[in-house]
Amino acid sequence: MVVMILEKVPRSLRGDLTRFFVEVDTSVFVGQVSALVRELLWEKALEKAGEGRVAMAYRANNEQGFALRLHGYTDRFLRDFDGILLVSTRNAEAMRKAEKLSKLFARYEKRRAKASEGDLEKENP
Repeated sequence: MVVMILEKVPRSLRGDLTRFFVEVDTSVFVGQVSALVRELLWEKALEKAGEGRVAMAYRANNEQGFALRLHGYTDRFLRDFDGILLVSTRNAEAMRKAEKLSKLFARYEKRRAKASEGDLEKENP
């Protein structure tokens, strides 16, 4: 069994998935397809998702009995602990601090690039 959950994706992707799955709720798809079809549908979902989010859970031959995939999630990521797959969530405050730090770093890099351009102009008048 395969379950796909979509958020903020084009309607055309939802339409494509209705050929293979049943839409049990808005953007929640359930069905049973072969591994090849599952992989092809995942690739199609990644192509069409754009800035949206896609999550997929499917049956696997492991201790948990299922596997997970995530795409487009900034607040969640998958972690493997000795064969057990867990979903970790990032602290919202830590995410804000990291975003602020990356913006500061980008400004610093721009200033450094401008300064180095100015040094080159002084050397080659």
